[in-house]
Amino acid sequence: MALAVVVLLLALVSPAAAETDVTLWHAMGGALGEKVKEITDAFNKTQSEYKVTPVYKGNYTETMTAAIAAFRARQQPQIVQVFEVGTATMMSARGAIKPVHALMAEAGERFDPSAYLPAVAAYYTTADGKMLSLPFNSSTPVLYYNKDAFRKAGLDPLKGPATWPEVGDAGKKLQAAGLPCGFTTDWQSWIQLENLSAWHNVPFASKANGFGGLDTELRFNSPFHVKHVAQLGEWQKTKLFDYGGRRNEATAKFTSGECGMLMESSAGYAGVKKTAKFEFGIGTLPYWPDTKGAPQNTIIGGASLWVMSGHQPPAYKGVAKFFSYVSSPEVQADWHQFTGYLPITRAAYELTRKQGFYEKNPGTEISILQMTGKTPTENSKGLRLGNFAQIRDVIDEELEAVWAGKTPAKDALDAAVRRGNDLLRQFERANK
Repeated sequence: MALAVVVLLLALVSPAAAETDVTLWHAMGGALGEKVKEITDAFNKTQSEYKVTPVYKGNYTETMTAAIAAFRARQQPQIVQVFEVGTATMMSARGAIKPVHALMAEAGERFDPSAYLPAVAAYYTTADGKMLSLPFNSSTPVLYYNKDAFRKAGLDPLKGPATWPEVGDAGKKLQAAGLPCGFTTDWQSWIQLENLSAWHNVPFASKANGFGGLDTELRFNSPFHVKHVAQLGEWQKTKLFDYGGRRNEATAKFTSGECGMLMESSAGYAGVKKTAKFEFGIGTLPYWPDTKGAPQNTIIGGASLWVMSGHQPPAYKGVAKFFSYVSSPEVQADWHQFTGYLPITRAAYELTRKQGFYEKNPGTEISILQMTGKTPTENSKGLRLGNFAQIRDVIDEELEAVWAGKTPAKDALDAAVRRGNDLLRQFERANK
């Protein structure tokens, strides 16, 4: 009896069972990083079994590189956020990942891939419909325009230009009204080549843009692509188009009032709203009206959450619980409305609509309508290319030579395709 009393007393004073730790490596800095922490903190408060800790690891490339290095050193986190162009690299990292569909099934969590927006889910799903990573922050490019400048230039402030010829006309009128520049663009490869291709239903690469196999070849040096880049090169000479940088540096040209229009990610909404000192509108990406079938649908940027292998079942149970929480309509609707990223599920989209967000914030629904207006084709469901981060660097170099007037558009795109194909062959050889 005395022993039983001692055991009972020890049980009463023993600490509660320790939480299972789950680490999330991410690439969200500033306000976005604070929002990620807000989400993980809120999840941690919903239960006491698991604790998710977010860790900022630098930009997207740095985060993916760190995760791969950590796996080789057997110090990998449970979750890592990887940008969309890293999908092929993560898929090829044999033994490094645990597919989301397997994770959720093993954990007994309810999981329906059809609940996600098709244009989002397709990017991270195998040909037979199995989801490899969890969509998290997905965006697509849109057109922002300065309504005040439009009024001054005699343009309709209620709608942005729908076609590229209209962009040219609007740009000239904006310059005539005193603006130094008509329009600029962020993320030139993503917007002016990758999304340009999808929006016009023309291939960026063979083999369904890489979804059909590693032996894909780049196709963005077609007469259509050359025509587009050549036109931008001509507009650069007069600053009707003015290049601002490889990432999102050009946003400052728009928010300062220097350029009247900006092509940027839908996720740039919060930043534009915070820094622009004028009324702005949002429109769809422009299209070339002489291209049959255009516009089609745009494709996503952003990132997804990948699960790293090599951890114990309790940790994976926590990851699955966290993924269910992150995908909930309430969390996704809040994330979408705060950041400008797409709501990754149909339920989050409907909840946002019911809450009246789109009515109160005109133009914020355009990104979703632009992506979901038509069923994605082989040319418009996304890109799955190896060494894609390096290929984008090559594209940036060659496009910059066009903007500087050093290289004709055809020569630049031919060179980018040739150099890019060399990188694809290196990736193919390394992953046979």
